[in-house]
Amino acid sequence: MAYQAGWQRSQPRPVPESLEAQAYLQDYAGLLEAVPFPSVVFDQRWDVVLSNDAFETLFAGVGAHPTAMPGDNFLRFVLFHPDASTVLGEHESSWCLPMLAHFAAAVERNEQDRALQSIRRDIAQDPIMDAAYRHGLPHWIRAVGPDGVESDGAVRPLVHPDPRWGRTDCRIVGDTPKSLHDMGYTRMTLVLRDARHDAVTGPRRARKTRNGAAELRAV
Repeated sequence: MAYQAGWQRSQPRPVPESLEAQAYLQDYAGLLEAVPFPSVVFDQRWDVVLSNDAFETLFAGVGAHPTAMPGDNFLRFVLFHPDASTVLGEHESSWCLPMLAHFAAAVERNEQDRALQSIRRDIAQDPIMDAAYRHGLPHWIRAVGPDGVESDGAVRPLVHPDPRWGRTDCRIVGDTPKSLHDMGYTRMTLVLRDARHDAVTGPRRARKTRNGAAELRAV
């Protein structure tokens, strides 16, 4: 997986201790690369373990940052990188608040984690973000409910550097197999949605074929 020019990883990727787990990740990297949409695997601190070329292409235009590159730590990128809003549409409401909610839950589960506490300190240094975390976030969680906080299935806007996509939406799909889950990793794929195609074909629904299988068709 070659990185795009100007999009250099500044930190080593987390590596599991088990040789069997390392071998699994090497094979899983091949599977990840076969996915045409941006896909990434990160650990419980959002440190990126694997990412495919489509993920790196999506963020190829962001500038260098010492602690918040998308290929290092995805949470830090969303919260702290000044270029995040150029890729992640409706940055604050669609990306920052959900990520802050997941971060708050992670801190509650593991208050002593040094990496999470480091992120919390960086949040505290930004008065606006700190106020949003301490005061605005609880109100937002109550307003949107559990479904609004959940990432899997959410449709969020983004801006792709490829003009064939441009301003579009993506559906976040969480697809973490047991082996990754047992390592403490999570996989997230951003399934790009072609707005022009949807406008022409309209929504799709499933119908039954003669053999009983479901088939999607435009209506």
